[in-house]
Amino acid sequence: MFFSEEFVIDRRDFLKKFALAGAGGFIFSNPGLDIRIARSSWPNIIFLFADDQSTYSVGCYGNGDVHTPHMDKVGSDGLIFENHYNTTAICMASRANVFTGMYEYKTGCNFGHGDMKPEVWDKSYPVLLRKAGYMTAFAGKFGIEVEGRGLCESDFDMWAGGPGQTSYDTIENEYLAKYVADYPHSTLAYGAFAQDAIKQAASRKQPLCLSISFKAPHKPATPDPRFDDVYAGKTFTKPGNFGRENGEHMSEQSRQGRQYTRFIDWNYDTDYDGVMALYHQQVYGIDVAVGMIRDELERQGIADNTVVIYTSDNGYICGSHGYGSKVLPMEESSRAPLMIFDPRSKNAGRKLRSKALTGNIDFAPTILALAGIEAPSNMDGKSLVPLLEKPAQDIRDHMAFINAWSTTAATCLSALTKQYKYTYWWYSGEGMVPTEELFDTENDPLEMVNLAGDPEYATVLEEMRGKYDEQLAAWKAQAVPYNDYQRFGTHFERI
Repeated sequence: MFFSEEFVIDRRDFLKKFALAGAGGFIFSNPGLDIRIARSSWPNIIFLFADDQSTYSVGCYGNGDVHTPHMDKVGSDGLIFENHYNTTAICMASRANVFTGMYEYKTGCNFGHGDMKPEVWDKSYPVLLRKAGYMTAFAGKFGIEVEGRGLCESDFDMWAGGPGQTSYDTIENEYLAKYVADYPHSTLAYGAFAQDAIKQAASRKQPLCLSISFKAPHKPATPDPRFDDVYAGKTFTKPGNFGRENGEHMSEQSRQGRQYTRFIDWNYDTDYDGVMALYHQQVYGIDVAVGMIRDELERQGIADNTVVIYTSDNGYICGSHGYGSKVLPMEESSRAPLMIFDPRSKNAGRKLRSKALTGNIDFAPTILALAGIEAPSNMDGKSLVPLLEKPAQDIRDHMAFINAWSTTAATCLSALTKQYKYTYWWYSGEGMVPTEELFDTENDPLEMVNLAGDPEYATVLEEMRGKYDEQLAAWKAQAVPYNDYQRFGTHFERI
């Protein structure tokens, strides 16, 4: 079919009226006239997703012990988000949040709960962007499965994803076979795949939505040996809330999950420097891959029209309060780095930061907004695009943090604002009593003082209880009727 380049119309209006005609673009057929939307202005979108990366592993978040020049450059070129949270801080659920823009109780997807339904996946950002004419590519840890469709390879133009936790050995991923010799460690192999996807999209003159889901720095700690010298012999500064002595005020319920025992099991108590050297070395490998990707954008001449988003599926607790791993609502695990660079923005290169409250449910509507596509009404998230132009504004007043996985006693619901975090620990078995936590994360980011029992904060406590109740009401009204989400609407009731 022949496409004329002579007639261009507004794609937002066009998307609402006409169907996609193959890889060539959108067309309107009229006797003697074919119309294609000009795609040169559509931005490429690169979504880079680490696994278990904390904010303190990135230099631009204030840690002078680490070396992350390429991540820092994304931040200084674009916008750094200081209050970014993952609404569920565990791999599977977080990925479902990101793909769909919805809270966990609406995706119905997490370990111990179940897989995603096809009708949920069909409203995910990769599916919607491909329908709109984007070339879509994915590599790395897909993290979810869709009932009857598995990993959904057929929904991407280029694919190098893997099931489960994937592997740090490139050779274990059949789709990365061509990179094994040069990049035997998967982190840089994903960077090489990204370069090839960028080349292909540029040659096809087709807008690209590339999603790279790194395995690093997920345990078991397996850094690329080519970077062994980066942190060799390094001594790392411990955070001010490090150790069991700084966790005595945390809820008894939070100590029931594996996060509590991993402080010892993973040697944070006895070999902090050794453990953190491996952790930061894995992050350094991702940083090098980020550099590979941005260099290729420059080589292909499309960097000026490419939005780069860098974040992680959750943070990581590396000894804070005497815990390890993630899942729990404490800052180290619920917060994650987020930097977005849109070279078209008037604020690009101004080294700005945003204090707006943002979450992983915001990525799908953001990516759709960048592509000029209206987000489906089922999405809970908000587009972050307005913040790129006005970093000082807010997009929401409060947000939920969810843990509906792990040991029953450790499940909980939290309400977050830019300044406060309220968590209700509902479990009352084994001698425990329901417990409230209220932290002023703006003035007490290490969460050392629980204000729930402080009379001076009685008004704040009531306000945060109200926001919590609002989030719980949404859960009760909207939770999927499958995969064991309904009962938590009762469990999380404050009594």
